[in-house]
Amino acid sequence: MRFIANESEKAAILGAMRAVALVHGAGAVTDADRAAIAAAARIVLDTPLDDPDGPSALTPQALVAALGRGEAAREAIRLAAVMALVDGRLDALKVDLVAAYAAALGIEEGYVVDLAQAAHGHLQWAMGHMIRENMESITNAPWRAGVTDDVAAWLLPYRGEAADPALAARFRALAELPPKSFGHAFFRHFVDNGYAFPGEPDALNARFSLPHDGAHVLAGYDTTPGGEILVSTFTAAMHPRHSMAAHVLPVILSWHLGIKFNEVAKSATGTLDPARFFEAWERGAAVGEDIFADGWDFWAVAGEDLWALRRRYAIPPVAEPTPPAP
Repeated sequence: MRFIANESEKAAILGAMRAVALVHGAGAVTDADRAAIAAAARIVLDTPLDDPDGPSALTPQALVAALGRGEAAREAIRLAAVMALVDGRLDALKVDLVAAYAAALGIEEGYVVDLAQAAHGHLQWAMGHMIRENMESITNAPWRAGVTDDVAAWLLPYRGEAADPALAARFRALAELPPKSFGHAFFRHFVDNGYAFPGEPDALNARFSLPHDGAHVLAGYDTTPGGEILVSTFTAAMHPRHSMAAHVLPVILSWHLGIKFNEVAKSATGTLDPARFFEAWERGAAVGEDIFADGWDFWAVAGEDLWALRRRYAIPPVAEPTPPAP
């Protein structure tokens, strides 16, 4: 997700965000819109913002003229898509403008289609596609076009006779590692949150838990709804396979718009903090080790000092505090 833009490109990107905010007319910019524009300017684009509402709004044709068809254009669509959701609702007119920007820029991304389908009454279709993209991102392999029951079965593989006491014992043995180690912090993360360990009947698949909960521990994000938005945004920037459709949009829909995806996932409303969101976006982009990649080995680094591992992985420290529990 990280890219380099000049000042005119930065202004154009922010102008697109402002245009999304202004879809319903002059004076439509909300406090949430202003916070999102300000956070994107300061954290993602590193540019001063003279007007709290952002630079002048741009038409799709003007955005093409300003950005062309490079990475800055792709960044503009990503930020515009987030902008369409910061007020906590699926607004068809805002989403239509995002889609018009993408079409003008020649950007064909699945997440734009998902957002448009969701905003125009085809939420289940969009959710199904995002779930498949999420599974492909997690497994790093094509996911069969099955129903969400397939996903639930994959996420909860240890029920009944499939329980794996030896695997669970291996996770519980992390308690014996030094208190400052990554593995011990991972153990405490599970115990403090009341989570079952992989191998136990109600536990999530280790193939998901190891990188996802590992990201919670390494990035320092808790498991509140706000923390889940942050860790998934961090993940999307660190592991850019279907990043928007697989990670960013689903958590915004789940934890900010209150849309429940499946029996495993939960939901909440109003928990997107733009400054923390974009900080997580940039922190993930800076990471030097993708822990969702096939080659990452949790057990090989479990005994390492947590802070030393964060430094080795080039994980920036948290600048914005984690949001409090609701």
